[in-house]
Amino acid sequence: MKLAIIILFSLLIVFTIPVLADEKPLIRFGVIPRYNPVVMYKRYQPIMDYLTQNTPYHFELKISRDYPEAVRYLRDGVTQISSLGDVTFTEASTLYGAIPIVKPLNQDGIPFYRSAIIVSNTSPLTSLQELKGKNMVFGSPHSTSGNLIPRYLLWNNGIKLQELGTFSNLKHHDAVAKAILKGQYDAGAVKDVIANKYMSYGLRVLAYSEPLPSVPFVVRKEASPQFIKSVKQALLKLDRNNPEHKKIMANWDDEFKYGFAEANANDYRMIFKMMRDIPSGCGYGCHR
Repeated sequence: MKLAIIILFSLLIVFTIPVLADEKPLIRFGVIPRYNPVVMYKRYQPIMDYLTQNTPYHFELKISRDYPEAVRYLRDGVTQISSLGDVTFTEASTLYGAIPIVKPLNQDGIPFYRSAIIVSNTSPLTSLQELKGKNMVFGSPHSTSGNLIPRYLLWNNGIKLQELGTFSNLKHHDAVAKAILKGQYDAGAVKDVIANKYMSYGLRVLAYSEPLPSVPFVVRKEASPQFIKSVKQALLKLDRNNPEHKKIMANWDDEFKYGFAEANANDYRMIFKMMRDIPSGCGYGCHR
């Protein structure tokens, strides 16, 4: 028995040393909590595997407990790159100089998405104006498509938050959709990909926002040019019309399975403006 243990230990040493010698530098990839952790790992780990295989780095997923923590992780160097929402990016950019490097394409091959106000298929509501006096649920207070944009959409349509019957915030987009299906609220706000996902379960879209720049992958301002270049090359070479590339991205999150385009801070100037424009509502003031 002792001899067997010694042989096993010796084999472990022999086979472990080369792996450690060839180990790539570790990069922690931060993600805001768009879904519950189990779903997050299922949808994002394949992207980590792809980046590990196609760059000189080993990528490890780092899921934050909430949106502010994702920004702090990037600020403190816990993560070196993150997938942030437009709002959390503007915060990270304004406060800590975060830099956007790529943004995902949608199924039409363009780097935009929309926020959607959803209701149940059985709801009598047909317009945003009818939401006055109704109970509405938003996503996280730091969510772009689940909170900032729908509030802006209501504001532009002459509806103040105080004119709603009640309004609440939930942590995930999926939670908002499920709450509407359960009849807990009259209407909710989610990203278009989530609205599409739940339509077959009994939801419909009451209204869409204008197209918004898709959420960026961002790096710390101290990120090396070599690191940025390697990540951009790996992601920008993916072509959704290439069968091999399409197969690679097939099990990625719906938001990232159509490829990427290069991103820069100017792409998000309208989000910066929205953050400044909404008086005592949902701009920088309610995110600190």
